[in-house]
Amino acid sequence: MYALNYKVTTSTCDANGKLKLYAALQMMQDCSEMWIESESGVERYFREQGMAQLLASRQVDIVRVPTFKEELRVVTTVYEMKPMFGFRNTFIYDAQGRPCYKTWSMGAFVDKQTGKLKRVDDATISSMHLEPQLEMEYLDRRIMLPHEEPQCLENIPVLRNDIDYNQHMNNANYIRIALELLPTDFQVHRMRVEFRMPAKLGDSLTPHLYNIEGGYIVSLMLGDNVSTLIEFK
Repeated sequence: MYALNYKVTTSTCDANGKLKLYAALQMMQDCSEMWIESESGVERYFREQGMAQLLASRQVDIVRVPTFKEELRVVTTVYEMKPMFGFRNTFIYDAQGRPCYKTWSMGAFVDKQTGKLKRVDDATISSMHLEPQLEMEYLDRRIMLPHEEPQCLENIPVLRNDIDYNQHMNNANYIRIALELLPTDFQVHRMRVEFRMPAKLGDSLTPHLYNIEGGYIVSLMLGDNVSTLIEFK
């Protein structure tokens, strides 16, 4: 388990004084990334093997959106570990310990040099401290596109500020881009995201917008390939 404490500040609020989904996602991914500090054996193994953990998919269920000045606690726990994939819950709780956001995610273990999947050995997996899987509705990590033709929108360039230390677009920035394409009165209660191909500095993402029952799917394209799929309900 790993936990971080936050406060809803001015820069993390929207025009209505509520926590931005983009900011909540940044909190989640920071806590998830820092989790490795709680597993010294895994941290050492990844460092020696030149490996990294990259987010492959995430589901977010929004129970309640926190407001300005609220105290929050973000907690991440791993409930399953496979040779090339890990599965975790990351919940954001309010000051009373009630969940505001419930999430589960799948991470992929990759070689930093090649970017390809790389196996973690059995001894390292056995050393992991696993936690119980938390209660929420678990949907498929894969997002299926409708058969209807999407609305194709203008290209969006990948800027320097979008890039993180993995040298590609930070995960939360894909969602930030996609949120801007939704109607202003649309309220997100559930989000699923599937990362397929990372965008890098100098790339351009072409958004395809699909209308689905109760929401939208945004497909961010890199040329003819899907970079990221995001479903908003």
